[in-house]
Amino acid sequence: MKEKEFISSIKNILNSNYIGDDCAYLPDLGIVITQDSLVEGVHFSLDFMSPYQLGYKSVMVNVSDVVSSGANPKYLTIALSLPSHIQKDFVEEFYQGAKAACGNEIQVVGGDITGADKVYVSVCAVGSTEYRKISSRKNARRGYKVVVSGLHGSSAAGLRQLLAGEKVQTDFIKAHLEPKAQIEFGRNIGKSLQLDYAMMDTSDGLMDALSIIANESGVLLEVYFDKIPYDYHLVQFDDFQDLVLFGGEDYGIVAVVPEELDCGGVVIGHVKEGLGVDLRFGQNIVHYSKEDVEKKIYNHFEGKDEI
Repeated sequence: MKEKEFISSIKNILNSNYIGDDCAYLPDLGIVITQDSLVEGVHFSLDFMSPYQLGYKSVMVNVSDVVSSGANPKYLTIALSLPSHIQKDFVEEFYQGAKAACGNEIQVVGGDITGADKVYVSVCAVGSTEYRKISSRKNARRGYKVVVSGLHGSSAAGLRQLLAGEKVQTDFIKAHLEPKAQIEFGRNIGKSLQLDYAMMDTSDGLMDALSIIANESGVLLEVYFDKIPYDYHLVQFDDFQDLVLFGGEDYGIVAVVPEELDCGGVVIGHVKEGLGVDLRFGQNIVHYSKEDVEKKIYNHFEGKDEI
């Protein structure tokens, strides 16, 4: 069973209208809320990552979810589960990284510390929806354009370099260890639109986000590979196209918005009648169904690409 199947089962059991997007939108409270967990040996290795970088990344992955909903990130709680050999300096460095990722506008307001057999991090993030239109994966419409912010494939390339024993911190490794959420892009869309729109981050890969939006909205996204922004140094990898399309943890944003909206970012395609994703490589078109994409994306429960 894969992650999406677990989520579908949980949603059916709870009969919840809130589960589905990366953030739950609670209009009665005027907030969105999300939670992500990082597990040592699955999402990170302390052989590669400092406590500072772990704290920084733990915050950024949650902030990314909030801004890709269109909300404004405000508060975080952090739960740390630590083995007995972890010392005070680890915790201090972790929170220094978390504080740096928060900047001046986001506050850590609480959390929990417990014992465990290895390091676990779980962050809950709350965003304000005041004066904002919140996105949904179901809101892509025919005639809309597909816009992305951020580079794609860099984090996956950085992970590959780390696993290969690279000792020098390349731009790709930095992208993997210290990702930057597309905060201003997400915020600007949320406060600029009154019409429905779809938006999510690319934490599980660009094609994953495109496919989810297409299938949840019941539309076809026509996307041009040559327009997707990526670091040109990726061409050193024979499979660089797969890194761009399926490499996760870049924390870019995909937004499917009305054609007339000037929101920044890079337009990579348009919404048409049909279902799934048509990817254009020059004159060639490759169609990706939901099943095609799910075969290639990261699956936490099968242990692919663990570090």
